[in-house]
Amino acid sequence: MKKVLVTGGAGFIGSNYVHYHSEKYPEDKLYVLDKLTYAGNLPNIQTLVDAGKVVFVKGDIADLEFVQELFKAEKFDTVINFAAETHVDRSIIDPGIFVETNIVGTHNLLLASRENNVSRYHQVSTDEVYGDLGDSGEGFFTEDTPLAPNPPYAAAKASADLLVRSYYETYKFPVTISRCSNNYGPYQFPEKLVPFFFKLANEGKPLPVYGDGKNVRDWLYVVDHCKAIDLVVQSKNYGEVYNIGGHNEKSNIEIAHLILKFLGQDETLITFVEDRKAHDRRYAIDPTKIGKDLGWQPGVKFEDGIKMTFEWYKNNQAWVDEIKNRVLVGDEKTGRQPNG
Repeated sequence: MKKVLVTGGAGFIGSNYVHYHSEKYPEDKLYVLDKLTYAGNLPNIQTLVDAGKVVFVKGDIADLEFVQELFKAEKFDTVINFAAETHVDRSIIDPGIFVETNIVGTHNLLLASRENNVSRYHQVSTDEVYGDLGDSGEGFFTEDTPLAPNPPYAAAKASADLLVRSYYETYKFPVTISRCSNNYGPYQFPEKLVPFFFKLANEGKPLPVYGDGKNVRDWLYVVDHCKAIDLVVQSKNYGEVYNIGGHNEKSNIEIAHLILKFLGQDETLITFVEDRKAHDRRYAIDPTKIGKDLGWQPGVKFEDGIKMTFEWYKNNQAWVDEIKNRVLVGDEKTGRQPNG
């Protein structure tokens, strides 16, 4: 039996991973540490907590004393860090909290992990640390692409990645980093593109699309991402970085059209609004390395995954109703659109 700590495990990707890990490794003792900010949602994992499959701990990774006490008491074997502030618009408005959580919080976890002989640490990062591929439609991010983050969110994640790397290079601490493309799927907080547009379209409200809507992202079904993280964590390829992408490039305007078509809504709901600051034009990941080293390939086609996602939102209206009244940066009142 291993003691596994998943930080940020009540958020979107983290909670999906917790469900995946709990099912695949029932012998492990699984802990979730989450601050339960606006985007953290305990109901995402409540059934697992109630069943005794997960121990939930509320706390802030930016609080070093708290983190050190928890690690000293529990003696975790593995730490997987999903905890982060992730919304680009929020980082433009208030970058300080991104520094606290994404940089200071990550270092606190690294420090406590090393002090308490954690045998495996994994950092969940993002393709946004690489910057912008531009308008040409050519090229892909590889693990050797230089880091060139633009908005404060991406800069904070890049800084965290460098701290993780330093712990391997300096102390030979057993770390890995994964950088994923845009995720979609169940439990995603509705400030992000897919659930936000789905919510608005379902209510017959306008969909505010930044600029010309041609910003391109590589879309990855969240369960495929969880499987990739598991393969990386189980490996002994310490110090390595792995890109995780779905080979599903879609523009924001394409996503808007898909949602409207699924819901039978008129395309006149699409409304173009002023573009966001530091809005990168295109992200696209080359996942060749993780395929070659660990045998991972995305298993869910975008057309299938997006339908499953839409059906999940339709069938979980109580979850949607509970969460949709939380304060959003991207909303129909401000005209701000979530990161796509």
